[in-house]
Amino acid sequence: MISIGSLKPKMETTAIAIAGDWSSCFETRRSSVCHPPLTSTRWRWRRQRQKQKQKQSCSCQFRIPQEFAWPSPDDDIPFWKKPFPSWDVNLEPPSQVIKDSKLMHLVHVTAEMAPIAKVGGLADVVTGLARASLLRGHTVHVMLPFYECIQKHQINDLTLVATYNSFHHGNWIPTNAYTGIVSGIPVILIDPSHHFFKGHHVYGGSYNELEAYLFFSRACLEWMQATGTQPDIIHVHEWQTGALPLLYWDMYHYLSLKKPRVVLTIHNMEHYGECRQEQLSMCGLDGSLYANFEKAIDDRTVGHNPERLSLLKGGIVYSNAVVTVSPTYLKETLCSGWLSSTLIRNRDKYFGIVNGIDTAMWDPSTDVFLPSKFHAQNPEGKKLCKYYVQRGLGLASGDHVPDTALKVPLVVCITRLVAQKGLHLITHAIKQVEELGGQMVILGKAPDSRVESEFEGLAKLHNQGPSIRILLMYSEELSHLLYAAADFILVPSMYEPCGLAQMIGMRYGAVPVVRKTGGLADTVFDMDDEPNHDMANGFVFEGIDEGSLNGALGRAFACYRNKGGDEWNGIVKKVMEIDNGWNNAAGKYIEIYESVRA
Repeated sequence: MISIGSLKPKMETTAIAIAGDWSSCFETRRSSVCHPPLTSTRWRWRRQRQKQKQKQSCSCQFRIPQEFAWPSPDDDIPFWKKPFPSWDVNLEPPSQVIKDSKLMHLVHVTAEMAPIAKVGGLADVVTGLARASLLRGHTVHVMLPFYECIQKHQINDLTLVATYNSFHHGNWIPTNAYTGIVSGIPVILIDPSHHFFKGHHVYGGSYNELEAYLFFSRACLEWMQATGTQPDIIHVHEWQTGALPLLYWDMYHYLSLKKPRVVLTIHNMEHYGECRQEQLSMCGLDGSLYANFEKAIDDRTVGHNPERLSLLKGGIVYSNAVVTVSPTYLKETLCSGWLSSTLIRNRDKYFGIVNGIDTAMWDPSTDVFLPSKFHAQNPEGKKLCKYYVQRGLGLASGDHVPDTALKVPLVVCITRLVAQKGLHLITHAIKQVEELGGQMVILGKAPDSRVESEFEGLAKLHNQGPSIRILLMYSEELSHLLYAAADFILVPSMYEPCGLAQMIGMRYGAVPVVRKTGGLADTVFDMDDEPNHDMANGFVFEGIDEGSLNGALGRAFACYRNKGGDEWNGIVKKVMEIDNGWNNAAGKYIEIYESVRA
């Protein structure tokens, strides 16, 4: 048991259970020095009332360890930076995962991979899809640059396995290849001897990024040729590896690599990989041969001086199959944007598959970052997580009775602070949540200095107040804690190819509030849509204006406050039980691999 002296002065408190109404789950014995003893009648009346409240609200009991300590914003070390137990993701296949009968060798070529080189959702998708394919019985490797900033302590069995030369700009560059294991997934790290991929961050180094990824694309193929590796599928991701399909079909397929077929996944059509012809020529191709409408010319630059290429367009044209990350985003990209004509011409090989989430990495029943584990059949630990975060961020003080803090709806927004994510709606949500009597936590980084400055101003304005916290950073540990604490997860994107936050949020019992676009439209269905009541799992708005967001937040808060404990817990249980894992999505990718393999 734990004594929580900070909750009430001069009160000895013994935690006996924690559930919907925390105040009913604490048995108190007041000191007779400070308070006269209760008469037997008053004592029996109070005891009966306490038992009745416990019966109504404490449907599930669990105990707080004796050594448990509540965090405080005054702590020397923030609660999300304190030591956590090591977390070895279990690769044992769940009982419902069936091994595929036709097994393949799959190689992902990518700029990011969670958790060792993560900037955004691309890293999570690569790791999740690779693990899901492994669990289905396939041989999988992930190839990525050996960034100077890579999280080496999260790579097991790191070993130098090959040294070879790879071409760049007229020279053959000595290059090392390392192997290792990351979260159970075999990785191959490409480490050139010159300045590429040096720096403190995955992106934004002092080198030319486009030229570095052109080198990396060829170096991966050169490694396959040097080692005699012939995978069934080379799966490339985003513009950074968009040159690999060109290099494969116009160079390495004529040398020794005959077996592989190439699949490209486009995670965000906003980034095209704009490239000068002479830059493409640095990797050994003749850039001028690709400067036409059918291959890789950037349609927006036709008639300009100079005309430019797009690595993403070239990847679309040269890949055997192209996938984007949701059916709705596929439709949107066919109808708008300068690449739509290229996608329409390649419509027969263009597919939309909603991403999954890595349910081994995102699992509230085993998550080492959480002060209390929980799951759909027993979600009560979520309340402890919420109060823990409220205490740690100063949104609840030691003088609060816990259920008072828990009754306040908590909205969480975990995002990159870029225009795509609906910055004007995020800033408006701060005001609206405050007016509605809720609390809001924003966690994210702004790559644009002007956006960063704006949010720094908002943080100074709000972070000492009682309801808003703006944390301009990214922390994997804190993101897990916030998902577990949240009542609502806000995703007000202007466009969203897929989105992971809404699915992770649901996994942790947070009800999504989203704008209807892209993958958000494929995964979140409105609570007030009666014809689709069985699918209802969130609150959806369509407009890009503040009024549309106000309507969704207002409905969400009204639902939270009016439904009552059991009914709201039923909603939390429902969203937690939705299967957004990678197995189903991986099965669809496997079907595409099968359709194009040699």
